[in-house]
Amino acid sequence: MTRFWSILRVSFIETVRQPIYGVLLICTMLMMLLNVSLAAFTLSDDDKLLLELGLSTLLLSGLFLSAFSATAALSREIENKTVLTVISKPVSRPLFYLGKFFGLIGALALAHYLNTLVFLLAQRHGVLQNTSDPWDMPAIVFGSGSVFLTLLAAVFLNYFHGRDFPLTALSILTPLLTVATVLTAFFDKRWNVTPFAQEFPGGQVVIATLLVLLFNMILAGVATAASTRFGQLMTLTTCVLFTCLAAVADYAFGQYVGVSNAAAAAYHIVPNLGPFWIIDGLFADRQEMTVNASYLGYAAGYSLLMTAAFVNVGIALFNRREVG
Repeated sequence: MTRFWSILRVSFIETVRQPIYGVLLICTMLMMLLNVSLAAFTLSDDDKLLLELGLSTLLLSGLFLSAFSATAALSREIENKTVLTVISKPVSRPLFYLGKFFGLIGALALAHYLNTLVFLLAQRHGVLQNTSDPWDMPAIVFGSGSVFLTLLAAVFLNYFHGRDFPLTALSILTPLLTVATVLTAFFDKRWNVTPFAQEFPGGQVVIATLLVLLFNMILAGVATAASTRFGQLMTLTTCVLFTCLAAVADYAFGQYVGVSNAAAAAYHIVPNLGPFWIIDGLFADRQEMTVNASYLGYAAGYSLLMTAAFVNVGIALFNRREVG
């Protein structure tokens, strides 16, 4: 376990220190803010479009983070032969692979958490239907203030004390943005004190973000397995094709289950994004469409089993990969 935690820790630190990690994190947050303006260009259902754009941004962010981070964590080490310095010691290949994978999962979960906080602030702000609608100043002040203080503190510690900028920034931003979101929940758009989280979207929206995280875990398993044999471009292509196939599984196979044995077999084999995408149920306003603990448990079990399957495939591929 000591070796496993050491590999996991190093994998996590290396992942969050990658420039692409910070770039994708910043781009995702900016897209969350841009979605507020983009959702205004509809004839109706602005709030639904804002929610769809936000959840789609979380999903695509997880896709790109998984593909690029898995390549940096495994494929690049294999190509540069640096993996030999670890597996030549008494560290088995499955243990090395699992350490790398769970380090990637930790970095992915951290990015998803931070992006979810920005997503909730954007959802609380909502779409401005008219020019006279007030800006959500608590969300703007607390949210942007936490980011500004993080950058200021990280630059100061990096310049005067030699602290690593990405790790320092993430260490400061995570608690500050959390506190900023909590403080925002005590005010309405005009700085009037309200019951906690009254102006925020309901718990079903938070569950929707958790379901997206569960699917991103599957994507991390696919990306890590693909990175044992492919480079960055092919790993990203594999993740994109996997996501597209999972998105159309219901339409391509599900509707033909009763009339075709081949479609039924494909429907049960091909991973399905449907259980993790509950956007239609959020606006159905019907009790039977509410995501309860049982549904969340089944979705989590499905995600864990699918992730474990791809992890085992990745271990098998890595065991047969020539790294010398």
